[in-house]
Amino acid sequence: MTNTGKVYLVGAGLGDAAYLTVKADNLLALAEVLIYDALVDEQLLECVSPDCLKLDVGKRGGKPSTSQGEINQLLVQHCQAGKQVVRLKSGDPFIFGRCTSEIEALKAFGCEFEVIPGISSALAAPLLAGIPLTDPVLSRCFAVLTAHEPEVLDWEALSRLETLVILMGGRHLGEIVEKLQRNGRSHLTPIAIIRWAGTSQQQIWTGQLGNILEQTAGLSLSPSVIVIGEVVELRNFLQPETISLKHSTTAMSHNLPLTGKTILVTRSVGQSSQFSDRLTSFGAKVIEMPALEIGPPSSWEALDREINNLSKFHWLILTSTNGVDYFFDRLKVQGKDSRALAGVKIAVVGEKTSHSLQQRGLQADFIPQNFVADSLVQTFPEALQGKKFLFPRVESGGREVLVKEFTAKGAEVVEVAAYQSCCPSSIAPAAEFALKNGEIDVITFASSKTVQFFCQLVDSIFTSNVANALRGVCIASIGPQTSKTCHAFLGRVDVEAEEYTLEGLSQALITWGKNF
Repeated sequence: MTNTGKVYLVGAGLGDAAYLTVKADNLLALAEVLIYDALVDEQLLECVSPDCLKLDVGKRGGKPSTSQGEINQLLVQHCQAGKQVVRLKSGDPFIFGRCTSEIEALKAFGCEFEVIPGISSALAAPLLAGIPLTDPVLSRCFAVLTAHEPEVLDWEALSRLETLVILMGGRHLGEIVEKLQRNGRSHLTPIAIIRWAGTSQQQIWTGQLGNILEQTAGLSLSPSVIVIGEVVELRNFLQPETISLKHSTTAMSHNLPLTGKTILVTRSVGQSSQFSDRLTSFGAKVIEMPALEIGPPSSWEALDREINNLSKFHWLILTSTNGVDYFFDRLKVQGKDSRALAGVKIAVVGEKTSHSLQQRGLQADFIPQNFVADSLVQTFPEALQGKKFLFPRVESGGREVLVKEFTAKGAEVVEVAAYQSCCPSSIAPAAEFALKNGEIDVITFASSKTVQFFCQLVDSIFTSNVANALRGVCIASIGPQTSKTCHAFLGRVDVEAEEYTLEGLSQALITWGKNF
């Protein structure tokens, strides 16, 4: 990207980050302003930097949509301010992406722009369902159309084509079926409906024009891609045998323990989706909700002072990956590296914390087996009397028991703020919609802070208190400390990990799913 303002009209593909193009991914990482549509998956929003301004201009949960004129104005405004703007659109920008108006506005004001292609669901959804759109015998051509306004289409002409791919047709299925049959298409014509293509939520229904309405009665079919034509029958030969042909989900079997469960994963902004990916692999539909933002402390003074006096300490205590990252990054800012820790031993809590330390070329001298910071003193490998400990931690504290127990054993613990945690300014739209509509089966918490900030974020969306609103929802905790906070704010915990790691929490949920 250049230093002058520029707008990139980018195709987001199917929504899953796995189907994002490399160029689109690179542009998202450099974006200063992100303007996105409703069908863009929440995971893609994590591809941008924390400083990027994110503007949701789509329609979600009955909220009023942003007018096209307002969207055009936003694009021009931020481009003229010298910003690098990504206009993220579902699928491909030039396939029902309504780009013409936006490009005309950009050209009218002399704004530089570029269009980046994306994978359209019109092509990818049939492929992922095992349906080829062309065949030497059954389909020598196909047409892609939107049924957003079915009354304006020439159904007489469309009914003569061998294969139809229909977008935005879920709510008009009855009218589509009626118009095709009225214009000569047989009631035996094969049809497939692919909902949420390319995501863990993917569902597929197959049938004929004469019976598809009965099969899907009362079901939500949006967003979906509809394929009509004889090529639908080829799915029986081209689809892996392990997947149900009548109603299936991509790469999943109904025997997976979390199939049919919607899990809300609360996590830190920018955190890896590895935990969510594991839950998805066991059949769950996962919605991620950033409930914790990490940033620098209000002042570096205390940490800088102790970094310049590291030689007086016997031990360094690190209880989180954030502690590792902020401590060593600040060490570098001070012109030092790991050699400054010569003679200082390191105690860490947690597998992830240990791994984070290893990535910096260091091995911990002590890791308690049960991954609980407040029990560190119970298994400490040497006498504590007279020992001096440096403890870089979150500014708001939270490890009073650890400090008290070390002090009681004759040790001196110097606590310094290395980072701060705070509540995000808003709730993720997908999470808000699912919570309001009672779609969540499980909520996971990996820290006490995520419990506190979750309750703070959702308090305004429920008419009753949070604990009452979540009756019937499974509350899953990573360990005792987090469970204690769950009891304080939510009144209960239904699942607690035996091993206090994300791997342990996922295993606990898999066991819960098998027994549910």
